[in-house]
Amino acid sequence: MPPSPTPPPTPSPVPEPSGVRRRSLLGAAAAAPVLASLAGAGPATAAPTRTSGTTDSTVGPRALPGGGDLGPNVIVFDPSTANIQGRLDEIFKQQESAQFGTGRYALLFKPGTYSGLNAQLAFYTSIAGLGLSPDDTTINGDVTVDAGWFDGNATQNFWRSAENLALVPVSGTNRWAVSQAAPFRRMHVRGGLNLAPDGYGWASGGYIADSRIDGTVGPYSQQQWYTRDSSVGGWLNAVWNMVFSGVEGAPAQSFPEPPYTTLETTPVSREKPFLYLDGDEYHVFLPEKRTDARGVSWGNGTPRGTSLPLTRFYVAKPADSAATLNQALEEGLHLLLTPGIYHLDRTVEVNRAGTVVLGLGYATLIPDDGVTALKVADVDGVRLAGFLVDAGPVNSATLVEVGPEGASADHSANPTTVQDVFVRIGGAGPGKATTSLVVNSRHTIVDHTWVWRADHGDGVGWETNRADYGVVVNGDDVLMTGLFVEHFNKYDVQWNGERGRTVFFQNEKAYDAPGQAAIQNGSVKGYAAYKVGDDVTEHEGWGLGSYCYYNVDPSIVQHHGFAAPNRSGVRFHGLLVVSLGGNGQYECVINDTGSPTSGTDTVPSKVAQYP
Repeated sequence: MPPSPTPPPTPSPVPEPSGVRRRSLLGAAAAAPVLASLAGAGPATAAPTRTSGTTDSTVGPRALPGGGDLGPNVIVFDPSTANIQGRLDEIFKQQESAQFGTGRYALLFKPGTYSGLNAQLAFYTSIAGLGLSPDDTTINGDVTVDAGWFDGNATQNFWRSAENLALVPVSGTNRWAVSQAAPFRRMHVRGGLNLAPDGYGWASGGYIADSRIDGTVGPYSQQQWYTRDSSVGGWLNAVWNMVFSGVEGAPAQSFPEPPYTTLETTPVSREKPFLYLDGDEYHVFLPEKRTDARGVSWGNGTPRGTSLPLTRFYVAKPADSAATLNQALEEGLHLLLTPGIYHLDRTVEVNRAGTVVLGLGYATLIPDDGVTALKVADVDGVRLAGFLVDAGPVNSATLVEVGPEGASADHSANPTTVQDVFVRIGGAGPGKATTSLVVNSRHTIVDHTWVWRADHGDGVGWETNRADYGVVVNGDDVLMTGLFVEHFNKYDVQWNGERGRTVFFQNEKAYDAPGQAAIQNGSVKGYAAYKVGDDVTEHEGWGLGSYCYYNVDPSIVQHHGFAAPNRSGVRFHGLLVVSLGGNGQYECVINDTGSPTSGTDTVPSKVAQYP
């Protein structure tokens, strides 16, 4: 591996690292096995009867109002719980290097104050407070992500999250060295935040939303980052692409040098649903939609929105069938997916307006026999949040569909939101899907997703985990904030709808293309990472980057990272392409515009505005 960037002697801006991201070096054999006792799949159970005063039915919530059974891998602490640190350490040890393991955990902290804790988060582990505001649950200590398991390289620190907590870091600064699929939401850090691993090795994140960091955020070696609707005490440096929307204290707009893309507000946002305690009863809070948002949604300690008691949810376990989940949905219940792996022999269908599907601890859906994992009807206000979809070994035409083909209803008043929903093809085993995520419904908000065709792990190869398209948008007026899409065989993003908007995009082209002919797109060298349809008249994007690392055939040439109609209503701000170590090259940035990359130096080519 190339040497790690040299760490700065003091917490100050650091130069761009000379190293390149090399995630493909960790194979499946390097992932530590997970103890069977931590696998997260409970015993098979029949569909339960309703409880707690609901109407008669054969399907009902598993959880009683006071909490009931959320499964063995939802671990709830209160300030009087003995040996909290020991339990946290036990889970971390099991999950630290289990990148493609089966363990799934949600660590929930009741409101109160906890002292002397260092919650180290590893794969498929979520930590969250159970208050209505982050300040209801204070940890005098740290929630830490570092990269000791991978020799100080944080570029594979995926699939973990922190939500709804206040932290008072022991050293004054909390370390959160993550890459993709690791959201930091509704957090209050009463100090600083360091986004780099110990030693300032590589990192390729990441995402912050609805959070307040009283001190300074130090990204150091982070290649890119997106922060939304938050407040920061300062921001130290930038490597390739730092994007902010609605962030108090954010650096001023300055792309290309330094590469800050800053929007004063976020056009439309609605925070992710979250579980909380009202007295002794669990509820799910549904934050309201905000327009031109800036700063946190909980500024006065009380967020605005509505609340649902857990008795309105079917609390699912991994042994539940798709038929059971669909029966619950048909009877008007929402879904709470407890941690574990759910095999689906048919599609989970969300047909009722306002339905919530909320996952805990990276609950994972795997469609068997080539089915689509989840479909949403063309209805108002559906909320999908907090789960992972893994492609199965039989090719699925699609994995997640938001709205049917031809959907046209106006959802501007109450859009569907897709938040922290991650899609993976291969890596954990053989998987194939022609298209991962299709958005047909108008006004949908996709807020933080990582759609990933695996470049390492099990079941990986140009045809082995074939996946032509990552995200396809056919609906009009769709907004994406925090869009990460990587390694697809053809277009990573194909946008056909009108008036689409993207705030922050991170992409790598597929590493494993066997040669130039394999990526040829008619007369064009390669499929763009982000393609706007030829007939689209209005589209806009801010802070978009595409990288190539053709390590199988470094002679491959990619004509451009971005392709779009050349008309006044299609506009881009802050574009860049990067050749990682000279493994493949770009001829242009967007269409035929922008300087080519060259040589072995990992130096971005940038276009500040297009056209």
